[in-house]
Amino acid sequence: MEQPLEVPELAADAGFALRPWRLSDLPLVREASEDDYIPLITTVPSPYSESAGVAFVERQWGRAATRAGYTFVIVTSAGLPVGQVGLWLKDLEQGRASLGYWVVKSARGQGAAVAAVNAVVGWALRDLRIPRLELWVEPWNTASVRTAERAGFQREGLLRGWQKIGNERRDMFMYSVLNDET
Repeated sequence: MEQPLEVPELAADAGFALRPWRLSDLPLVREASEDDYIPLITTVPSPYSESAGVAFVERQWGRAATRAGYTFVIVTSAGLPVGQVGLWLKDLEQGRASLGYWVVKSARGQGAAVAAVNAVVGWALRDLRIPRLELWVEPWNTASVRTAERAGFQREGLLRGWQKIGNERRDMFMYSVLNDET
């Protein structure tokens, strides 16, 4: 049996840091569950209950246990959890991995997402030596588009009807960064 992944703690720019999930992060899950968009694109429970929040955190631990990927909590310099960034390894045998991220409304506009994505990208390319990283962003999501581009991702094109979100298929911009580009 393969060993579970060990989710490291990573320093990020602007005083942010990344760390594994803890049960003490339930207030973050609660705030994310109240967002109009985050529960549509993630497994964050909505409506929130403590048992659903605990199940969410346990799913994050399970991703490392099953080697599906690394999931980090984004925290401020004061240790306040403000979001999540994940590195998903489903296509690692093909030489690629994908990223996803979200930041709760109360912490948006402070650079948390780009700091977290930069930290994970640097670690994934340098230490894990993953050849290609990908992420997908809905065209209307200008904040995530800016985050992707500030983190060095290049837009490759529009994937029409790529992902089901809520009850409808949505277009996505495809972004990537290659290991030999850094």
